[in-house]
Amino acid sequence: MDTGTIVDLIERCQKAKAHSYNRYSNFRVGAALLCQDGTIYTGCNVENASYGLTICAERTAIVKAVSEGHRMFTAIAISSDLVHEFITPCGACRQFLVEFGVDWEVFMTKPDLTYKRMKTGELLPLCFVPEALEKDRVNGPA
Repeated sequence: MDTGTIVDLIERCQKAKAHSYNRYSNFRVGAALLCQDGTIYTGCNVENASYGLTICAERTAIVKAVSEGHRMFTAIAISSDLVHEFITPCGACRQFLVEFGVDWEVFMTKPDLTYKRMKTGELLPLCFVPEALEKDRVNGPA
């Protein structure tokens, strides 16, 4: 992936956090998802008084893309307001990311636009992937 695309993705995720609905945690998160065809979808976290119903920025961006017919992704960038640490996806988001492959890029950023790059599968080692549902089981295949 070229540097210009990475910078664009990181800038878009930084802008996306401005739309965050974070009245409970005051923790803004933004995401920008790059589809294989070059389309970019952004997302932000949307909190809920019932905390378990909160939706993370990464999942918001993926749901937007999937709802428009996209299933193949190249990269996602995520941002928050953390100054000294790179934002990382939560466990639920890591599982959500590997649903669409274990070998695409995740750019975890800081507000100064620096980033750390990892593959989805690196973020969730020994992950449970869709192919696992096709493996032999005690009672035979599904």
